[in-house]
Amino acid sequence: MPKMKTHKGTAKRIKITSTGKLTRRRAFGSHMLAKKSKSRKRNIKSNATVTGAMAKNVKRALGI
Repeated sequence: MPKMKTHKGTAKRIKITSTGKLTRRRAFGSHMLAKKSKSRKRNIKSNATVTGAMAKNVKRALGI
């Protein structure tokens, strides 16, 4: 079998922490911010961790 290629779209969006966890940016933080509350915008700013079955699929796409 040949080597698996890294899915470049996934690699650009998801980063691996030093402990091996996967982090991603949250959606809805780029435009139309006037109608969103301060707390909602603050939560959007923070990174989210990828867990569960999605993490398994992402790791496969990244070749981890």
